[in-house]
Amino acid sequence: MADRLYLSLWYPNFRLEALPNALLGVLRQFVQVGAKRVSAASAYPINFTESPTYQRIYVLDDRASAIDPFTPIDPTAESDDLLLEAAVAEATEQLHDDMAYEFEMRWQLWTPESPPHAYGRLGSASSRDADEDPDPDDPSLDLSDPSWRMHTHTVRILGFGPEFDVAGYEQNGQLLVDFGIDTPWVPDHPLSTHSPQSSEEEALDETAQIHIQQNVEKLLAFTLLVEKNCGISSRLLWTESGKPLTEKLIARLQRVN
Repeated sequence: MADRLYLSLWYPNFRLEALPNALLGVLRQFVQVGAKRVSAASAYPINFTESPTYQRIYVLDDRASAIDPFTPIDPTAESDDLLLEAAVAEATEQLHDDMAYEFEMRWQLWTPESPPHAYGRLGSASSRDADEDPDPDDPSLDLSDPSWRMHTHTVRILGFGPEFDVAGYEQNGQLLVDFGIDTPWVPDHPLSTHSPQSSEEEALDETAQIHIQQNVEKLLAFTLLVEKNCGISSRLLWTESGKPLTEKLIARLQRVN
């Protein structure tokens, strides 16, 4: 069954005034493994059942903005640290202790061809976890395996005021990274329909393991960058069901071996 994956972050002696810099620090680490700019930013009052008091979808340049102000940014665009700073500063201009601030970023992960079920923020329904397919003519992508593709997934980086959702950050972290469903790391369907003795299945299983490993390496790279560079006091990588990701991953790899 598909699960949702989160990274909770806690900071020593954390104060609301430190929230913008903490968010900016995590965004700076993410651009080293994913998209180079924020694609959307929102601010929510009280809890996530409320409508956002601030929301902006970013565009690549002034020309795109003039054509369509809601055109999403190109996730392959080169990074500009000033743009990250501007996005955080604008979204957090009105800091309140009962607000949550959300920044959407994107990265590409190997994903089984069958589309996974989508779940929303902290378990609610959503259709934005897998957004855009890459250009099939892109020579940097290996499309030889018919059962796996590189898909663009949305990652949400959230910072919480101390009174948001009744001080929810005590449990979820002062910052929370929502990676979406865990299918890229532990696919939630059979990896092959061939017989166990089929050489085709053996090749597919080997390919699946390689893609899962590549996804895990990207996840761990980001997590270690945050741990090294963001001044956190503790972190927790966890799933919505409470089942450890490592346990699920080992179980999956044992089944295909």
